[in-house]
Amino acid sequence: MVASDVNLNPDPAGSQPPARHRSLFNNIKFFVFCHSLLQLAQLLVSGYMKSSISTIERRYGLSSQKSGLLASFNEVGNTILIIFVSFFGSRVHRPRFIGAGALLACLASLLMALPHFLSGLYDYTDRISSSSDNSSGLCQSGSSITSLTSNQSCSHQDNPAQQGVYPLLLLGQLLLGIGAVPIQPFGISYIDDYASKKNSPLYLGILLAMTSIGPALGFISGAAMLRIYVDFDKLPEDEIKLEHKDLRWVGAWWLGFLVASCLLFLTALPYLFFPRTMSKEDAAEDVESRPDSKQQQADTHQELSLVQFLKSFPRIALRTLRSPIYLLVVLAQVNLAALLSGLATFMAKFIERQFSQTISFSNMMIGAVGIPMAVLGTVLGGVLMRRLNLSVSGASRLCTTAIMLCLFSALPLLFIGCPTQNVAGVVSSGSDVSLCSSECQCPEEAFNPVCGSDGIEFRSPCHAGCKTMELDANYKVTNYTQCECVGGLKFATPGTCGSGCSHLLHPFLVLLGATAFIAAFSQTPSCMMILRTVATEDKSFAVGVQYMLFRVLAFMPGPVLYGSVIDTTCILWGKKCGKHTSCRYYNLDSFRQRFLGLMVVFVCGGLLCFLLTIVVLRRRAGQQDQQLGSKGGYELVNEKKKTENVSSKEKEIMGIKT
Repeated sequence: MVASDVNLNPDPAGSQPPARHRSLFNNIKFFVFCHSLLQLAQLLVSGYMKSSISTIERRYGLSSQKSGLLASFNEVGNTILIIFVSFFGSRVHRPRFIGAGALLACLASLLMALPHFLSGLYDYTDRISSSSDNSSGLCQSGSSITSLTSNQSCSHQDNPAQQGVYPLLLLGQLLLGIGAVPIQPFGISYIDDYASKKNSPLYLGILLAMTSIGPALGFISGAAMLRIYVDFDKLPEDEIKLEHKDLRWVGAWWLGFLVASCLLFLTALPYLFFPRTMSKEDAAEDVESRPDSKQQQADTHQELSLVQFLKSFPRIALRTLRSPIYLLVVLAQVNLAALLSGLATFMAKFIERQFSQTISFSNMMIGAVGIPMAVLGTVLGGVLMRRLNLSVSGASRLCTTAIMLCLFSALPLLFIGCPTQNVAGVVSSGSDVSLCSSECQCPEEAFNPVCGSDGIEFRSPCHAGCKTMELDANYKVTNYTQCECVGGLKFATPGTCGSGCSHLLHPFLVLLGATAFIAAFSQTPSCMMILRTVATEDKSFAVGVQYMLFRVLAFMPGPVLYGSVIDTTCILWGKKCGKHTSCRYYNLDSFRQRFLGLMVVFVCGGLLCFLLTIVVLRRRAGQQDQQLGSKGGYELVNEKKKTENVSSKEKEIMGIKT
């Protein structure tokens, strides 16, 4: 019996690898599964933040510039730390660093929701009390009730918790960016190290799918959460008087951050159990495909100190940026990235205001139409380039054609929109309307839009001169009556009159989807242009510099620039306690022309850069033809083929990073 045991296990040490191999956490497939879920949760937070930004703006009285800064603030920590990730590489326990980053993002998501619990009830103006037959929202001769309410509201606004809301949101965004730093680069390198050559592209393709699905799910989640009233946890249902289409409506923006925080926590836990090194998947199959020279190169890299790495960084960066094709392609991509960052942040708000839609519907359109069309364009662009086997010059022509078509589909968007609604005392110059409500002593900050029977909108029942109102059994207002400033039948209905052209929403969404689809066609070809025009040893670094420029020149300033442009179109700012809050009414023509005009400017910038790549490549081809004619230049031909030869594996890896 003993002898048979010895024969079965001659080497006790040899029994360990099979035992480890059987472990779930020593399986690269399980790591891919966990990492797909983590990336889905992390990018869901990013998409959800953008879907909620206009609601947060309304809830806390922020300008669009401030909300744009908030949306871009997660790039700050990400940009600062991303350089060090490229240095540390496999020197650290990558799974644990990924898990720590996910837990930090979990904490940041909780911080994003915290302002809701530190703040009091959402205090919108002209709230109707079920225990009173009258309201300060109506035309009244005295102002004692209004003054008392205003004083109480202002004392609430001045408390430290309310003043700390915006810094707390900025801190949450900063930590979200820092937590995201190790997740994608360490995950991709870990999979590349321990997956077989045959399966690696498949695994990385799965991660690419998650990077596309995550933001779309974020917008769809935002559409669902924002249909729930913000204070549903603090108020009984019968005290919630606002409807979804009310311009004062604020949804439960904080709820999605709590859900995302739970998802991040659950997806972070497995990373605490993955080993630092893992058994190679089908190692025997890859012995010849990964020679010892690559391991020696890694060992040399291990000996490089952090100081030496930082010293060599500027030199390699300058060498990379001296390539005109690389620089032009990156600048083209920066233009398109700036366009994307602004549209992702504010397009839902644009649809809401321009076509009189709810914010939840607008987010659903972004998540269900805009993002899927962009993903489809990216995939088909890669398929087309592979089928046609395009060279660098062919990819340049494809990118130029795609962006030119994108310009043609984007220009008509400037003319599809609605005129600004006729708002008494704001858009229309009706002096009689302004004078007739002067006796009502309407508070300056009153905002409860009503639509008069004559089709003119008023900021509040008080501004319409309404003295009485009709309530239903649930104490909800059905009509305001005896409205002195309203022509005709002298009554007004709650809510905005709307822009009156919601029928134009469908052609707008069709053109928007087409623009996203066509613009995304250039993503894969432009990435291949970068890989084929830099030195082999600089490819990974070139991609790192590319994404650093994306963050510094596009993702950080883009939302702030768009927000600032939107603020210039505001024609009535909200006021509370003598301070400006969020915008009440926009000049819709200016909003459309400046917001979408900025998009067209970025498309033109990308088009110009791609056109210049064609010029540079033709000039370079002409110079090479002259050298071939004078020398016979067989070596030059071989060198050109060598520089254009990029392995399929490198294409797959860089495709994931984009």
